[in-house]
Amino acid sequence: MAKIKYYYDTETCRYERVQTSTSDVIVNALGLLFICVIFGIIFSFTYSAYFPSASVQRLKKENNELLYHYNLMNKEISNLDEVLSHLQERDDDIYRSIFEAEPIPMEIRQAGSGGSQKFKDLLDKRLSREDLVISTLQKIDVLKRQMYIQTKSFDEIAQLAKSKKEMISHIPAMQPISNKNLKRLASGYGMRFHPILKIKRMHNGIDFSAPKGTLIYATGDGKVIKLQRSRKGYGNEIEIDHGFGYVTKYAHLLEFNVRKGQTVKRGQIIGKVGSSGLSVAPHLHYEVIYKNRKVNPVYYFSNDVTDDQYDKLIEIASRENQSLGW
Repeated sequence: MAKIKYYYDTETCRYERVQTSTSDVIVNALGLLFICVIFGIIFSFTYSAYFPSASVQRLKKENNELLYHYNLMNKEISNLDEVLSHLQERDDDIYRSIFEAEPIPMEIRQAGSGGSQKFKDLLDKRLSREDLVISTLQKIDVLKRQMYIQTKSFDEIAQLAKSKKEMISHIPAMQPISNKNLKRLASGYGMRFHPILKIKRMHNGIDFSAPKGTLIYATGDGKVIKLQRSRKGYGNEIEIDHGFGYVTKYAHLLEFNVRKGQTVKRGQIIGKVGSSGLSVAPHLHYEVIYKNRKVNPVYYFSNDVTDDQYDKLIEIASRENQSLGW
């Protein structure tokens, strides 16, 4: 039975019965309902936090497993990237250096990707944290591109390796005349006194003094591209193209033992020492030309001397004296 409420009326000096209107009942009911809803929400969140449902527990477990595997995958990507970096360094600094190949430019090695939009189009629109997925896909894409570039580089190195044996036999690697006692190297590469003008000028080769008729040998495999007789300058001379950017010149000869266009082998007799052209004594003027630039021939005397003899040749060639021809 509902309680009847009274209030004291000061005008009538009596207790009057409280009359409850319908609107008051509705307001009170709504207030009670609101409070119940608030408490219900609080209770629900509290209960869910401490007593999650089986489906929530399963989702949390799956999320934790996915996060674990995601971290593992990123670690593996980082490891692969590090391994690839080491391969790229060895490729540029060792392999390509050995075979005299130009390093691959860094802008090519970086292999930039086409942006994130192409990956967004592949993803399920319902996926959350798509930024993680996109960043991982971008890393994998760049890694694949870099690996492809590296494999193409190794293909090139493999091809260079196949021709290395041929390259070694073609590069000049011995003295052009017999010089076992090292006494025939008369004048080296560099600033030397001109035999006629008696002033210092650049001497682009090495002079070997030797009696007329001393045999001259090709210093590497190649093809005779020049055979010229003259009473001036280099006199009678031979030029051999060894390929791979190398050409050798043999000047002031007495006679030739080869013809133009002939293929020769290292150690093959190509002529005899003379004193033709601008020469003051019988000798051989020998030059090594690499990529159209005349270089010091003494650096290519490796096959027919010991380490001590090579050091001795370097010392003799460095002496500033008068050349025997020009």
